[in-house]
Amino acid sequence: MVAVVRSLMVLLLAQVLLEGAAGLIPEVGRRKYSESGKQTPEQSESFFNEFELRLLNMFGLRRRPTPSKQAVVPQYMVDLYRMHSANGDHSSKRPKSMGKHAERAASKANTIRSFHHEESMEALARLKGKTTQQFYFNLTSIPDEELITSAELRVYRDQVMGAASPNNSLRNSSTSNSAPGFHRINIYEIFGVPATQSREPLARLLDTRLVQDSLSRWESFDVSPAVSQWTSGKGHNHGFMVEVLHPEEGGMDGEHAQRRSRHIRVSRSLHQDQDSWPQARPLLVTYGHDGRGDSVLHTREKRQAALRKQRRKQQHKASCKRHDLYVDFSDVGWNEWIVAPPGYHAFYCHGECPFPLADHLNSTNHAIVQTLVNSVNSNIPRACCVPTDLSPISLLYLDEYEKVILKNYQDMVVEGCGCR
Repeated sequence: MVAVVRSLMVLLLAQVLLEGAAGLIPEVGRRKYSESGKQTPEQSESFFNEFELRLLNMFGLRRRPTPSKQAVVPQYMVDLYRMHSANGDHSSKRPKSMGKHAERAASKANTIRSFHHEESMEALARLKGKTTQQFYFNLTSIPDEELITSAELRVYRDQVMGAASPNNSLRNSSTSNSAPGFHRINIYEIFGVPATQSREPLARLLDTRLVQDSLSRWESFDVSPAVSQWTSGKGHNHGFMVEVLHPEEGGMDGEHAQRRSRHIRVSRSLHQDQDSWPQARPLLVTYGHDGRGDSVLHTREKRQAALRKQRRKQQHKASCKRHDLYVDFSDVGWNEWIVAPPGYHAFYCHGECPFPLADHLNSTNHAIVQTLVNSVNSNIPRACCVPTDLSPISLLYLDEYEKVILKNYQDMVVEGCGCR
């Protein structure tokens, strides 16, 4: 019984999502379904498994994700989803930790991916006056056809207890680079690993920032040049190096110096609060476009406002119009890997296209002619009630590799209906 319910929900979802894309469902498959009452449960289950796979392929997935309970969804990705969600809710504004560079990048992307670093490949070094940390992000799950337009590396830093306030630090400083209460964070792309551990790797500076000890916050760095090279195959991914420069302070005691060297959470070993580590790990966020459609992550209020006036005209009960249809991802078990939304209002079109076609039915000239011919020759069918305006939705989900992705999917919501 559970399998039958799941199969029916998959079919219902597919009928909405694949409107106008019947080529994805082979004619043999449609005949199999129409005769499903004659099929064994095993045959029906096999058919719907194949159909679900086709649906997952439409989402760019090769198989159904089965994330483990240890999979972590970064809060930053949740914040981005809320900002770009197509549900019309403006209560979630730009995340405070999102820089202007990332905001511009997100406005041009239809796919945002996040990656945690490979902890087993960490390399930590402490030299006089600075701490360096090397780490690597596995980016092989990014499809070849996806163009990465921008990338940001995000690291979290804790407030240094006992640090001077920003105002005092500024008043007492002679030079901002060596003033008490400040650290400098440099981000490098690693070109190669040296033969001996005593030497630093060959690297180039990507971004730098002077930060205040007295604040706890995420810092974002632009690493687009490196990631673009890696994902386009023009460069080899050796990872990044984060360098934390500590100001020279002769009067600093050992305990205070240790606290200052551990305020950047680039490694699990650099701080003692293990419970918060999953959400405080360094995060690489890529912004790209898969080449499908010309729409990016956005809300759809403008289109909705333009169509409300049209829908108000569709008062006749039997005429072609939009009807309610809510797709609940939990009904097909997809809530295991789709983080948000839990479901969405897909809607569908149904109703008559009577002769003569009214203006509010948004008909094409061909539909008007076809309906006219039908009025004198019943062998010619009437025009059909179909979606004429569709809008996208944003999905936040974990893929087959437990990577968290925010992606925009086109033509998911019926906004307007008409006779065609």
